[in-house]
Amino acid sequence: MPELFDMAVVQRGARLRRSPFFESTRRYGCRAYTVYNHTFLPTRYDEFEVEYQALLDDVTVWDVSVERQVEITGPDAFEFTNLLTSRDLSKCDVGQGKYVVITAEDGGIINDPVLLRLGENHFWLALADSDVLLWAKGVAYKLGMDVEIREPDVSPMQIQGPRSKEVVHALFGDDVLDLKYYYFLETDLHGIPVIVTRTGWSAEIGYEVYLRDGSRGNELWEQVMQAGKPFGIRPTGPSDIRRIEAGILNYGIDMTLDNNPYEVGLGWLVDLDKEADFIGKDALARIKAEGTSRKLVGVEIGGDALDLNMTRWPVKAEDAEVGFITSAAYSPRLEKNIGYAMVGIARAELGTTLTVEAPSGNAEATVVRKPFVDPKKALPKS
Repeated sequence: MPELFDMAVVQRGARLRRSPFFESTRRYGCRAYTVYNHTFLPTRYDEFEVEYQALLDDVTVWDVSVERQVEITGPDAFEFTNLLTSRDLSKCDVGQGKYVVITAEDGGIINDPVLLRLGENHFWLALADSDVLLWAKGVAYKLGMDVEIREPDVSPMQIQGPRSKEVVHALFGDDVLDLKYYYFLETDLHGIPVIVTRTGWSAEIGYEVYLRDGSRGNELWEQVMQAGKPFGIRPTGPSDIRRIEAGILNYGIDMTLDNNPYEVGLGWLVDLDKEADFIGKDALARIKAEGTSRKLVGVEIGGDALDLNMTRWPVKAEDAEVGFITSAAYSPRLEKNIGYAMVGIARAELGTTLTVEAPSGNAEATVVRKPFVDPKKALPKS
């Protein structure tokens, strides 16, 4: 068994949170964690390329309790949640989810959560790595809206990969097979209350299981592992290789509060025609009309296989710095280094040649289309 990661290396005291699945991740040999939303996120149990291949071939399970929820209820919950996001929630049914952005008054991206609508006035926001609970409470207080905003006892895990459908069928029966992409059902597993969604961060066939009783995390984990055993299930961290292939962005790396949706390719999440107002609407209308001065582009990077970048690497053209790499990794199936670069708009045209200052030395890069794999998302919708 591989040597376990010594949590004392990074943790002093109880400030950092441990998920309901934490002891299970330790027991199954997690070798590294990061901190995300003040909580430990398992990042790997094996080599990254081994875990990537397991995701492509079979089925993987991830502890993503770091997707902390903001729950919004009360008489004004629909109006309030519709104000927080640029998507038109009148087009979101009860029982449906949406990928959304939450924007500031200047159009900057505060978060890009998955929203679930549990009732007419009942919403969950499954968060990326920023404190939306505080933002939402501040907005509600300022506007005097009749809502209750809290962090509920909800902890998601993801079951991802081509055999994930077989695993959730074994766990939850036929009803789960009827779920359409980005829809969910409320159910239980031998008395453990959960919500099962047809979503994920892998761009493969996938599901998320939202545990609604944190005291039963290890019990749920073992039931998932037992059901998945015939299908080759294994715990892994989220795959950066696969999400870069798919054009999936990571908040805090590929976009921050300093970015607006249009410059990172998320303009399709901004519904300027929706009847209701939303925070940042005027700013985003102006940005769309004027255009952006920079853009997040896909790049292929030459040279030897690269590890996932730990910092933003400078990007140059004609010896002048014109941007930076946000995410980059080697794709085994494409046999190329791929990634994203934030560059000035003049350098964003397809075919543009750039120079990346990687730790191993300068490498030539070319601007290409993204996503790099399955641009129509046929796999996760299948």
